[in-house]
Amino acid sequence: MQNLILSPSLLAADFSDLKNEVKKVEDCHIPWLHLDVMDGHFVPNITFGPPLVASLRKVSNLFFDVHLMIDHPKFYAAAFAKSGADLICFHAEASDDIDETIEEIKNCGCQVGIAIRPGTDETVLLPYLEKLDLVLVMTVEPGFGGQSFRSECMEKLARLRQICDEKGLTLRLEVDGGINDKTGKIARENGADTLVAGTYLFGSADMEKAAAALY
Repeated sequence: MQNLILSPSLLAADFSDLKNEVKKVEDCHIPWLHLDVMDGHFVPNITFGPPLVASLRKVSNLFFDVHLMIDHPKFYAAAFAKSGADLICFHAEASDDIDETIEEIKNCGCQVGIAIRPGTDETVLLPYLEKLDLVLVMTVEPGFGGQSFRSECMEKLARLRQICDEKGLTLRLEVDGGINDKTGKIARENGADTLVAGTYLFGSADMEKAAAALY
């Protein structure tokens, strides 16, 4: 398993002071930033689009881990790539063809990931694993931050870890939803090497100390 990477979720940051919120992440020497994009259709919430990503790119060299919770990721891939995304992760349950979306994201010069909801079986990913840089296992229903960790999702994570190890694949296995010092340990024990944490990190009085507890 690869070294652990933390990807703080911007969704839990103070949106009135995003520049300094991102600086907090950099000051903690955390390499990634998770950006949750929601369209109000695929999930019942709306967050932000390419202009905000582009604005943050101007003030940050963090690795932008962009999670598209939208119906048509293929259509928007180029816009997010141009705005500064380093990795674009879309949902297996979205409307666009999976192979075509993977190809579009790669053609835009970004790494590519696929996310699955808690109720989606990991077997839907098997035809695509060799093409991916990351798989995101959601441990909450996508759409809102601050939900509780769903431990039943750990079985599919462990199966994915076993499959990747057997095939010698180096894609990262990311977990998003209800991650804190306790659930993060559970996710790691079941094969995660990338943890998305929003409320736990941005809501802490000491982000560096909170982050250290995840390693």
